[in-house]
Order: sequence, then C-alpha cells, then structure tokens
Amino acid sequence: MLTVGTEWLVEASGCDAVALRDVEALRAVFARAVREIGLRVVGEAHWHKFPGEGGVTGLALLTESHLACHTYPEFGVATFNLYCCRERAEWPWAERLREMLGAREVSVRGLSRETGPALDAGQLGSQTSTVSPNVPTGPTQNASSPQTPARGGEA
Repeated sequence: MLTVGTEWLVEASGCDAVALRDVEALRAVFARAVREIGLRVVGEAHWHKFPGEGGVTGLALLTESHLACHTYPEFGVATFNLYCCRERAEWPWAERLREMLGAREVSVRGLSRETGPALDAGQLGSQTSTVSPNVPTGPTQNASSPQTPARGGEA
C-alpha cells in the first residue's frame, strides 16, 4: 500500500457557544494549528458566519491539502478536518480546543489515506477502479436513516 496522507477528524463538544459564533476565535485556532504544525496556507482562509445564532464554517487551502471547521453553537459542538499529504506530528487537539473554545470533550480520529500498489509509468494506461460493496456510490439515501434539519442559510 502507498500512503498518500493522513487525515484527522476532530469533534469537540461542550464548547462555549459564544466562541463557536466568533470568526476571530476560530481564525485563532486555525492560525495556531498552522503555526505549530508547520503548515502553509495558500491564499486566504475563507469564512462564513451563518445569520443570527448560527455557527461558522471555515476552510483553508494548504499546500499540504486542507484545514476545515464547522461549528454548531446550538449544540456546543465544533468539528475540524485536517488532511495532510505529507507526514506531520499529531497536533494536541484536545488541549488546544479546551483552552481556545472551552471544549469539555474532544474526539480525534487519525486516518491513514492509502491506495493500492504504486504504479510505474508503463502501467498508467491500464488503471482500474474498485468500489467497496458496502459504500454507496450515488446520491441514494436510506429512507430510514435520520436526517439533520438544515439550519438557516443552509441547503
């Protein structure tokens, strides 16, 4: 297997709702992660503050891939996704999010992104694709699965 990157999926709960609505507080989380991990942002991060009591969505394009967040102040929850195509040390998410957002619980899952055997230049014309039989490949949804209602401004 060829490792092509590592992705961290982070859920922080019990966060301060005011911080989760504050674009500047979330910019500070991004800035600290970028600085401490040694990432490189391409251009400017993009931020969207949902109206009223809504949360914030942020995305930074990195030379290494991306850093994203979405907050749910009504539930005290922030989610983060960091994908790096180069090996990096794990950032102390729990410690930082407790300090910066008041999180009481933080779950961090690291996922090694891997692909099949490396192809040499002579094999590039004969690539095949495979799909796991347990993973839906289209926009179908199970009618019995719970749906999360869209918040104001969301589709």
